[in-house]
Amino acid sequence: MSDAPLPRPSWRAVAAAALVVVLSAGAVQAQSLRLPNAGSTNAAAALTAAPVLREADHVTAVVNSEPITASEVRTRAASVERQLRTQGETVPPRDALLREVLELLIVERTQLQLAADTGIKVEEAALDIAERSVAEQNQMDLDTFRRRLAQEGIDRTRFREQLKRDITLQRLREREVEATLRVTDRDIDDYLQSQAAPSATGPEEVNLGHVLVALPDNAKPDDVASRLARAMRAAERISAGEDIAAVARELSDGPERQQGGSMGMRPLDRLPELFVEATRKLPVGGVAGPVRSGAGFHVLKVLERKTPKSGGDATITQTRARHILLRTGRQMNQQTAVEQMGAWRRQIASGQADFEALARQHSQDASAKSGGDLGWANPGMFVPEFEEAMNALPINGVSEPVVSRFGVHLIQVLERREAALGPRERRDAARPKVREQMMERAYADWARELRAKAYVELREPPK
Repeated sequence: MSDAPLPRPSWRAVAAAALVVVLSAGAVQAQSLRLPNAGSTNAAAALTAAPVLREADHVTAVVNSEPITASEVRTRAASVERQLRTQGETVPPRDALLREVLELLIVERTQLQLAADTGIKVEEAALDIAERSVAEQNQMDLDTFRRRLAQEGIDRTRFREQLKRDITLQRLREREVEATLRVTDRDIDDYLQSQAAPSATGPEEVNLGHVLVALPDNAKPDDVASRLARAMRAAERISAGEDIAAVARELSDGPERQQGGSMGMRPLDRLPELFVEATRKLPVGGVAGPVRSGAGFHVLKVLERKTPKSGGDATITQTRARHILLRTGRQMNQQTAVEQMGAWRRQIASGQADFEALARQHSQDASAKSGGDLGWANPGMFVPEFEEAMNALPINGVSEPVVSRFGVHLIQVLERREAALGPRERRDAARPKVREQMMERAYADWARELRAKAYVELREPPK
């Protein structure tokens, strides 16, 4: 375990690259890096095929001599608006949204310029992996996904440019911010003490199953009626005991349909108020809806409820995984390593090869002698890209090739378990949480400082 994915705390914060593409209701959306905006994490950079009204274009801002046009702002605003509506969030007034999106683009532009000045580059192999990952999230093979992009009017070159920007920003933030963080024992002591306080048991959390039947803009009454009927069918099937995952994959237009409709465990203050009110009095297993928002009709099922507790009964989910690592450099470039890993993955899937045997023979790290077995790992032990791929796998599932700073990995999950936390384990589990909190503050400060150093000229539209 000394050098494979190099166990260390990961961070999941506003700077994390969480590229999710949603193919539904005649639109393609790519939600990419989230940028800070007065404490909100709702403004997501997005690539979309949504139509934007054609207006006279002009330069609305200049960032270190690089222009930002009004059409860029309008296109990004349309994407953000659609994302908010899909999530059931309140959309700000048009003028406020445009101002917020312009600031988002200015902050993004300053970071991209710094990345270019300091030589950060994204290899074609990394873009290929990201594109495959997006296709998988939409439950398509790569060729089908590319055809779907073309059908939706999205140019593949433009799509890959967005992927490249996202990865570039992620790498910049890891280098400029994450690498400077140090979590001390005092930081962990303070965190544990705050969690032990009676008032710090945390807010109620809930995991909602979500089926969205989207409504197009300016929907006609007949279309509204048909979409409502579809949502009512979903509610009836779920209430009758049918698995919401199956219903979501069949009927939902929402971004959670790839996760079987599950929104994941979230504090109530991180859910749309509409969802909170609709499910507030429901027990686990209760179903609400259809309820209507600007995005369409929502059907909600309470999958889990939990009030976080401190103390000796705390548990974590541990994962036992194994991997194959190919290091990249002079002897093997990234593209070659990715292609080799892809070939091995296909051999494993067809039964022509055994993961453990391949790891013993080919993996270029200390775990090779144990067939790639990394042992039981707590959350936050591996680098983010490795851990995110691992967490998305079912038991015995094998990942697509995963690129990290250490090379290219192939990952297989062997087991998962819930483990009670003793004093030492509690401190280990607290470390990535403390680091995440520090990361959010450090990133916000860094982004604000970089923005302040930039020359930014705002321009009024021509009259």
